[in-house]
Amino acid sequence: MSRPDRVLSLLGIAMKAGRVVSGETSTEAAVKSLTAYLVVVARDASDNTRKHFTDMCRYRDIPIITYSTREELGRAIGKDYRSNLAVTDEGLADAVMKAAGSNTKEEENI
Repeated sequence: MSRPDRVLSLLGIAMKAGRVVSGETSTEAAVKSLTAYLVVVARDASDNTRKHFTDMCRYRDIPIITYSTREELGRAIGKDYRSNLAVTDEGLADAVMKAAGSNTKEEENI
């Protein structure tokens, strides 16, 4: 039996707490209104999507990580496929970043 993924578990907890927005429009609105503390983009998201959110987050100094697949991100939050999502709680965002580790951070040129 495989070990549960801590990042995906934390995203599920954040969703249940009402601290996750997902989908391109909602994630973009959270970033632009500065209510997002972390943006997560799926590894298999399109290049345009990754660039769009990377540029938007870099401009507003919001952390962004590339993690997992669209299917796994969606399943973690109880939705269909999700290419991106934003965590809107600072403590939960910090926990997700810590669990993800430094190897997935945006500085590594997504």
